[in-house]
Amino acid sequence: MKLKRLGMCAALTIGLAAGSAPAFAGATLDAVKARGFLKCAASQGTVGFGAPDEKGYWRGLDVETCRAVAVAVFNDKDKVEFVPLSGQQRVPALQTGEIDILPRTFTWTLRRDANGLNFTTPNYYEFTGFMMPKALGVTNVEDMNGASVCVQTGSTTEVVANDVSKEHNLGLTPVVFENSSALSQAFFSGRCDALITDAAALASLRATKAENADDYVILPATKFMDALTPAVRHGDDQWLDIVNWSIQALIAGEQLGITQANVTEMEKSEDPRVKRFLGVEPGNGAAIGLDEKFAANIIAKLGNYGEVFDRNLGKGSPLKLDRGANRLFSDGGLMFPLAFQ
Repeated sequence: MKLKRLGMCAALTIGLAAGSAPAFAGATLDAVKARGFLKCAASQGTVGFGAPDEKGYWRGLDVETCRAVAVAVFNDKDKVEFVPLSGQQRVPALQTGEIDILPRTFTWTLRRDANGLNFTTPNYYEFTGFMMPKALGVTNVEDMNGASVCVQTGSTTEVVANDVSKEHNLGLTPVVFENSSALSQAFFSGRCDALITDAAALASLRATKAENADDYVILPATKFMDALTPAVRHGDDQWLDIVNWSIQALIAGEQLGITQANVTEMEKSEDPRVKRFLGVEPGNGAAIGLDEKFAANIIAKLGNYGEVFDRNLGKGSPLKLDRGANRLFSDGGLMFPLAFQ
């Protein structure tokens, strides 16, 4: 059992006294190092979150989340293998060790948390939405009476669709598919009146799969927002820490004003927070069994969270989504960096 389970104060006291790597060496980190690369779940083709480009190189927010961990462990963003998985396949793949991290647009829920998974830091906040042809004349979910809805099995959207149908007495008819490719193909061929999934994924499908994106409308399914959060297996606290703080490095880097372009220059900063973050002042890396400059390396290889968001989902991407709730808390969003100390 890792020291952190003894309580935060006890763990901090022991860790500071030791002044070195944790006494517990996580089996996952050892296995990843021995293998020489990270194994990461990927979607079956959601542009903006996880999809290969025309040259076969994987890109997207979830992809770069995994690359951040690869940098933390190997200082190489390409030492990672992406395993495309359906909604049904992704949890068993993590539980059985087929993959090391599951970041695949995965909603943090109580039952998933209790079912052999540990969630890390949310990398995207989103609402669930319905996408429909504008020609149907639907302007809110209350107008969807009797609609057929394409839904992916093994996803939280199955539950949302059922909840919405019951709440508004709509009599929605689910048409279930195992993977996102079959789901989108069925919807755009007219097999279903609506398609339900995360709103950003809907925007991605509309931009990349529809013959004319303007022919479709996206509506919020509920007033609630979900935290899409990478997960790891229960039982390896060090690996949980490594993944968690790799994601936090992206967020904290943005908060501190550290970018891919200025990270080297920022190492000269006299700000103690910046010095600790960049590993100029040692201690953070050793605390979780990584190089002292793991956070600096992540920013140098990938940029900060804002840069990652912009090129995959925001103004630098084909989707051009507004950051909304994914802004830093200081800008009115929900992204809150923890302290690197």
